[in-house]
Amino acid sequence: MHLVYPAVLAALLFCTGIYGVLARRNAILVLMSVELMLNAVNLNLVAFDVWLSRTAEEKLHSGQALTLFTIAIAAAEIGIGLAIVLAVYRGRGTSDIDKLRDSAEGHETDGPDGTDGPDDSGNGDDNDSGNDNGPQPPTAKKAEATA
Repeated sequence: MHLVYPAVLAALLFCTGIYGVLARRNAILVLMSVELMLNAVNLNLVAFDVWLSRTAEEKLHSGQALTLFTIAIAAAEIGIGLAIVLAVYRGRGTSDIDKLRDSAEGHETDGPDGTDGPDDSGNGDDNDSGNDNGPQPPTAKKAEATA
């Protein structure tokens, strides 16, 4: 068997894994995509080990040993990653990566027009009577006029 077949298959697996990491929003699917990428690396390690052992007449099989280490690291990564995802899901109620990132950055207090919510002013009212925070942007005044 030629080296091209497993190399092309590994490249397709790795590209599928990259697509899954970049396009998916569910944390569990992202972990599965990382596993696809690790399996593509394992396939390359074994294929090149077999190819080099035929040409060099070696019996060391270092590619297969590295594959065993990669499998052990992948199993630990999935175990810890899945535990983290389940803990976050229990705490926040979602495993959507975009929603988790937004809530971690503190964007959930923003109003619909992009201004700060009532939590930032201290007393909850948005009129200019008590605290003057400087000139308001035109979108905030427009929102007050329509409300």
